[in-house]
Amino acid sequence: MPEARLARFALLPELEMTDFRQIPGGATQIDAHKTSEMEVCPRCASPSRTGYDHRYVTVKDEPMRHNPVVLRIKKRRFYCKPCRKPFTEPISGISKGRRFTERFRRAILWACERFSDMKAVRDHFQCSYGFIYKSLYDLLKTQLKHNIHSWPVKIGIDEHRFGKDSKTGATRFATFFVSHSRNKRAFEIVEGRSKEELMALVAHIKGRDAVRIVTMDMSGPYRSFTKTMFPNATIICDKFHVLRLLTPAINRCRKEITGDRRSLKVRRLLLRNGCDLEFKIKSELHKWLANHPKLRDIYLAKEAMHRLYRTHGYNKARNAFKKLLDELGTSPWDELKTLRRTLLSWQNEILAYFKNKYTNARVEGFNNVAKTIIKRGYGYQSFENYRLRVLRACC
Repeated sequence: MPEARLARFALLPELEMTDFRQIPGGATQIDAHKTSEMEVCPRCASPSRTGYDHRYVTVKDEPMRHNPVVLRIKKRRFYCKPCRKPFTEPISGISKGRRFTERFRRAILWACERFSDMKAVRDHFQCSYGFIYKSLYDLLKTQLKHNIHSWPVKIGIDEHRFGKDSKTGATRFATFFVSHSRNKRAFEIVEGRSKEELMALVAHIKGRDAVRIVTMDMSGPYRSFTKTMFPNATIICDKFHVLRLLTPAINRCRKEITGDRRSLKVRRLLLRNGCDLEFKIKSELHKWLANHPKLRDIYLAKEAMHRLYRTHGYNKARNAFKKLLDELGTSPWDELKTLRRTLLSWQNEILAYFKNKYTNARVEGFNNVAKTIIKRGYGYQSFENYRLRVLRACC
């Protein structure tokens, strides 16, 4: 009875256990053979019942209770009369020429995602680093082949640093494409961020004319790429990146007054949304700003941008945006003049938010996942391996 339960749990389909025992090294060896009476010739697909020889094959299987498992399988050789050639019976779950089962490879994939390092995986499965890497990335590549789809209707685009080129020392960037529709997961990740690089790497994906909405940060190359690649799409500039346009200017002006001390309370008050401050604190802040006209004007412009995004409706937002541009046009400060030029350049993309209400928050979240994968792997030299790991975690 225990042998029957062990056979049902441990053996592959169509195999019958004949013996099991412990072998030197602590592994469990299970002897088995295939129970079918007839096999099909792999060349001509003719059935064959003529067996004339056999051989024993030893393959690794998934460990049980942290103990290695070895299958010793008796494989029969058949003779195909139409072909007049011999063949060896196949075993379901073991690829041709392999000395391990497919569930052994799947167990390695599971361990690579949960163990802290590859050494722990190697010690647990008692195999080489080369076998672990090859099994891991071959299986990831096979699984991701089933995830190839056409472009989703709504996507988000963002980039993050991937590493540095070992020869030139130049920073390498990766561009994320995330679906805002369908399954709301990562769609693709490619190396590079220029228009020419992106066009070459994603040109093979079908359905680009069906894309209707694209969210992004305030990146000129991404905007140029989107207009060429997705001609029917509406570009939406991410709300967060618009609101933080004045953050560097506020910090510079504040440092000229208070010095570079991040622990100062006024630093946090200047960067927070004014609606989140209590009345007393807000009054004290405005009294302090009255002594510093430049910082006060920049702070009020930042608050005006927050008020813009609290506006409901496209027409009201467009009027508020024009009013903001008029106020910035009368300012004597260079920082606010630069802000006005930037807002004018991205006017259509900023106002498109008030029609569709999409942001790049989901893309930023997947960017954090990708950066965590880089930290856990202590960096990646191969972008293809990095891409497989990221898509596995985010798809």
